[in-house]
Amino acid sequence: SAERPPNPCVIHIPRGRPLKPPPRENMPFFDANEYEEQMEEMEAAMEEIQRDVDALQLENQLFAQYLKRNTSGVESVEEPKKKRRGKLPSTLTIEQKLEIVQSELDEVTKERNESKVTSEKLIDTLRAVLEETDLRIGELKKDAYEFKRDIVVGAENMRTGRTMAEKVVRYMEDKLRQRDAMIEKLRLKNATLKTQKQKVEQQLRQKEEMGDVLHYIDFHQLQIENKQYIQKIDERNEELLKLKLTTGTTVQVLNTLKSRLASLLTESTSISKEIASRTSQLAKLRSDAASVTSELHQSARLAARLSDPGEADQGGQMPQILDYVTQKKEMYEISVAVKNWERKVEIAEMAAKKAKAKLRKATTSGGTMRN
Repeated sequence: SAERPPNPCVIHIPRGRPLKPPPRENMPFFDANEYEEQMEEMEAAMEEIQRDVDALQLENQLFAQYLKRNTSGVESVEEPKKKRRGKLPSTLTIEQKLEIVQSELDEVTKERNESKVTSEKLIDTLRAVLEETDLRIGELKKDAYEFKRDIVVGAENMRTGRTMAEKVVRYMEDKLRQRDAMIEKLRLKNATLKTQKQKVEQQLRQKEEMGDVLHYIDFHQLQIENKQYIQKIDERNEELLKLKLTTGTTVQVLNTLKSRLASLLTESTSISKEIASRTSQLAKLRSDAASVTSELHQSARLAARLSDPGEADQGGQMPQILDYVTQKKEMYEISVAVKNWERKVEIAEMAAKKAKAKLRKATTSGGTMRN
């Protein structure tokens, strides 16, 4: 029997020799970091392979659908398949793949458009059915209400409690006449629509005979022009939206300025009224001050005349002591009143100056806003 090769993972110890540990440099070394890096690389490679497998599965599904739709070509290819098995290509070129993908894309688009048209027709039909059902429900409710009002309640005999047959027959005859009138109306409408349809068909035949039929190229040109006009309309709508936003901002600013102007005009009116009142008060105070000044002068002359004894003797009239005290008291009161009035005049003048300054400031700000 042939000898088996030694296992590199087993340390062979010859017999008859003492057991010694192997040298450290010959022992295998396990690096955990290297192992983790290798595992990460393998996982990344597995993910890449899985993505490639998914892409190939999608391609196979796409090619299978393409083959199903093109069974005639497949049958013609399957006949000499055994003879040319070695010559057939194992992969498809980029151009062939693009052709297949484009064909499938066109087919899917066609199916989507057909399903869209079918769905729209179905939606229109269901909408019409719903509208007709709603109308029918409304008519049935109306008929039920009228039947209850005219027959169940109105045709009941108050004495016997039974429904009178004459009213029931009259109600049914009225309903039948209404239905006959509705049928006649619908018949006339149907005839009118048939006439319109015949006119439209005749116009189409005339256009076909005259060569005025809309061809595919004309229709395509109209579609292009329609897209251009839609694009222009969208641009105009965007411009209109921008102008509306600008107008809204301008209106907000204008309203703010109007409110500010109204407040300033109100303040100016109040200041003008205050100035007018202060001016009238100042004029009144000045007139009062003038009268007080004249009275003061008269009192001063009188006091001077009374204080001069020679003049008093010349007049032959010697004032009494009580009169002197009384006049002295009046003079003191008049002096206090004069001082009070002078203080009031000063206060009024200061208020008038402040009011004039406020009016000047309001006039200046109003002129600035108008500019």
